[in-house]
Formats: sequence, C-alpha cells, structure tokens
Amino acid sequence: MQKRSAIVVAVACATGLASIVPATSHAQVSSNVQVYASGFNGPRGLKFGPDGLLYVAEAGTGGSTSTNGQCTQVIPPVGPYTGGLTATISKVSSAGKRVIVASGFPSAVSNMPPDFLGVADLAFLNGKLYAALEGGGCSHGNPTIPNAIVEVDTATGNWKIVADLSAFVKAHPATYPNEADFEPDGVPYSLIAYRDRLYTVESNHGQLFSITAQGEVREEIDISEAEGHIVPTSIAERNGDFFVGNLGLFPATPNSSKILTISRNSCPDPAPGLDPSPELQKLRVAGSRAGFTTIVAVSFGPDGLIYALELSPAAGFPTLGVGKVVRLKGNGEIEDVATGLSVPTGMTFGPDGHLYVSNFGAASPGAGQIVRITIP
Repeated sequence: MQKRSAIVVAVACATGLASIVPATSHAQVSSNVQVYASGFNGPRGLKFGPDGLLYVAEAGTGGSTSTNGQCTQVIPPVGPYTGGLTATISKVSSAGKRVIVASGFPSAVSNMPPDFLGVADLAFLNGKLYAALEGGGCSHGNPTIPNAIVEVDTATGNWKIVADLSAFVKAHPATYPNEADFEPDGVPYSLIAYRDRLYTVESNHGQLFSITAQGEVREEIDISEAEGHIVPTSIAERNGDFFVGNLGLFPATPNSSKILTISRNSCPDPAPGLDPSPELQKLRVAGSRAGFTTIVAVSFGPDGLIYALELSPAAGFPTLGVGKVVRLKGNGEIEDVATGLSVPTGMTFGPDGHLYVSNFGAASPGAGQIVRITIP
C-alpha cells in the first residue's frame, strides 16, 4: 500500500495502530528522554511562543459528520472520513499542565483503522500565532471549514482563516499526484515562519507553499516534479535555503528517506521589499542527503547541526518503541540522539536548548505526550 498522508496512512498501514496504542508504553526509552506533559489528543507540531511557553497542535478526536456522496472522498479503506470540530491548540503551563488555547478546529477520523487529522502545526510570525489545518474540507467530513492557514488570538482563543488551502491545492494540482493515494483537500503537515511569509509542506501532493499574513498563497516548488510521490513532511530553514525531509511509502524501507536542500534559482535570497521576477523566485532541489527513515520533522539545533525525527525507522509498518531522533554530524555520519519513542510526530528546540517532541502522536485520544530530550 502506498502512502496517503504523513500520519493517517502510517497508522492505517499499521493494522489499527491508532486504536491499540495504550496511554503508556513499556518501550525502553533512552535515559535523556523525560515526559514533560501528557493528556494530549494526537499532538503534532509544536513551537515555543514569545511568552516562553510551548504551544501544541492537536489532531482532536474527529466527529460523526459524513459528506459521503456530497463530494470526492478519500478512497477506502482509509476513507471516507467523518468530521467534527474537536481539534485544538494547547499550551503547556509553567506548572507543566496542558491548557487549551483555542478550540473548534476541524478534525477528521478515518474509516478504518481510526486515526485523526486536525491541527497539523504552528508557527509564530511577527508575534502572532498561525496554524496549519489538515482536518478540514468536504473530503474530511468538514464542508464548512477548509484546510487552511489560520491566525489565532492567544488571549481570547478566537481564530480566523487567512488562506484557503483546500481551494488552492485544487486550483494548483501537483505535476505527479498519486492517483491511487489521493487527498482532495490536501494534507499540509509542517509550518514555519521565514521573513515575512509562512511556509507549509503539503505531504500528499508533494508541494511547498508560502503564505503571507494577508492570505496570498504561492506555490514555491512542486517537489513531485523532481522526486515523485515521496511524501515530504517537514521543513526547516537556514541562510535562505530550505531543508525538507520525507516520510516515504509503507512498508518502510530503512535508510530510504532523505533531506532535500531546496534553494532559489538566484544565488542570494531576495531582500525584503524587492520583487524579483517569477523565475528568480522559483525554488529548486539543489541536493539531498539519504540514509534516514520515515522522517516527520527536521530542525536545526543550537550546535548548528540538522536533526531529524523518525516516526518508525524499522522495516515494514510503524512499530511502537522504535521512533528516534537522529542528527547529521559534520563528518556526514548520522547518529542517534534519543531512542525508544512511540509514533512521534513533531519536534522543536526550546530556548533552554532542550529538544521537545510530540510522542504517541498517532495514538488513542488522551494518550499523547510531550517529552523533553537533553542533547548529548
């Protein structure tokens, strides 16, 4: 079976992983991993805010609304989805407790086995919180709220749609969509802020989009044109270049995932306020580094090295207790940083230099954890 989205089909291909993952695991995690907070419903991307607190995107618990027969659906056995407004954004208080910041976001639950899509990732741009929604749209049982970039008021919990990504992916199809493995509303998975724009990776179609705070959406690169259906999931930025990690297809083949270096055709990054020609704005795949497995997040650490979060680096289908964080050393060696994680789904470095990871990200509601990793 090929891969539909970064998490939902990872779980779907794992013969019911989401429905059998318990709230605790007996997996032996490395000694540098500690539970920071718990009780999350499908924790995904996470970022620290200007207030120093950790904000967490949650997939939610889905719902019972069906749109079967009303629009194009995700094919069985994963589809059709049913939807509801149960996804949330939370934060971890100074006391280490989960606190809801905003709620009412679209969440979708797959047909079989049950897994959830909701709020995928978060980013702060000019002090404001933005979120990428992956559980919206008619194909996910949420016809009134599309997959979108939304702006969130962290003080009141109010939020508004900035850009309709469901409409954009339909109007700008990928060059090589995987017809047997297709999400009509797309599945944005990762979100970062760089200069005056937000950047999100759409994992199913294989595209990288940028979005302004005013809602202008631009396709920066169609990764499928160069790489085919590799399921790009994650993005980081360094010196104007972007680094995109891919999940790959299941059953997983160890060491088959890679981190792509994506650069502009022009050598320097355009300065703010300038409007270069469209050709100079285009991004291209400038290189890649293989040797990774099932990447779901990439980030640069305080040491300047790139880190990758691997969902399940074992051969076959996702396995509990084998997820890990690795880093690419200066000599080209890939080394383990933390091991024994269970279906981890997102990571971010904190202002304290520690690495924070969403653990049990594809698991039963309430089983999700945030763990803190001390970097050796």
